[in-house]
Amino acid sequence: MTELDRFYADLTAADLYPLWTITDELLTATPQPRAVPWLWPAKTLRELADRALRLIPVERGGERRVLSLGNPGLAGVPYAAGTLWGAVQCLRPNELAPAHRHSPGAIRFVLEGDGVWTTVNGDACDMRAGDLVLTPSWNWHEHTGNDSGMLWFDGLDLPMVQSLDAIFFEPYPELRQPAPEAHNVSLVRYGERRRFVTGAVTEALHPDHSPLLVYPWVDTDAELARLLAEDDGAPMVSLEFVNPLNGASVLPTLACAMHRLRPGATTLPVQRAGNTIFVVYAGSGVSVIDGLRFEWSAGDIFVVPSWSAVEHHADGPSDLFTLADTPVLRALGLYREKHHDEPQGVRGTFAGRTTGEV
Repeated sequence: MTELDRFYADLTAADLYPLWTITDELLTATPQPRAVPWLWPAKTLRELADRALRLIPVERGGERRVLSLGNPGLAGVPYAAGTLWGAVQCLRPNELAPAHRHSPGAIRFVLEGDGVWTTVNGDACDMRAGDLVLTPSWNWHEHTGNDSGMLWFDGLDLPMVQSLDAIFFEPYPELRQPAPEAHNVSLVRYGERRRFVTGAVTEALHPDHSPLLVYPWVDTDAELARLLAEDDGAPMVSLEFVNPLNGASVLPTLACAMHRLRPGATTLPVQRAGNTIFVVYAGSGVSVIDGLRFEWSAGDIFVVPSWSAVEHHADGPSDLFTLADTPVLRALGLYREKHHDEPQGVRGTFAGRTTGEV
């Protein structure tokens, strides 16, 4: 063994790494996320959620009947992307998911159902299809079903909080919080204030979560219709849900937005630092992510990893909900985006997996 070989062996034994051998791995020209573009079909999600409803109880300890999206690029970790948790959660009729709280912040975007409510620190927030409900960091929350049950998308900043070694969890002393005296208290208090910005939040940052906990679909739909009518040439209009007190994103770690695509139109490619989960609320179409064609329809969920180029085309009127980690990147001065003047080339069509495949 040469002296140099002994030197490297001694470095390894001392748990030291010579930077000059790994610079290219650590300092890449652009983000190199391990997560890959991926799509989870609504048909598969619905079928497996129905089986979970039959087979899996919700009780203290299990807490939630949740199917977490696992990105194949993350080698078995149950995250949709390196910074974002995405999942579908379902309730049986008249079922209670017990109260608890945790340091990761969470949002719920309702896919189907009506009349269920999530109680957040004593405020019972009614949930209907298309509604956005917040359960901010360290807020007590539980889910209460009605006669029909419900299916919704869960989004959390859990991977970010875990990477910061800041996970805390606590069950409520009882199965549920005290019965609320009224529903939608935050909506009554803050619902008349500004709840959306056109496009996306670009300036406001705030460490506090929005005091408004529910953003009803009826208002979101009306705002999207107004934006599309006012801009008759845009292939897509977008709004971001905001804290009504300061115009910042609804949670200090998560940005929630809705996008309405004009039928037959195609957006130009854009690259953004940070990860984004797309939930198809209505319609059908195609997205091209880093040259790979993804065909989607209502209920499908797909992920666009950091700095992946993405463009969208809608077959008919289509609405896409997005969850992104943008507020964190903006707060740290790391956010950037790049817009392209020409469509991407297409190198293939996403095949994915069907139920039962491994």
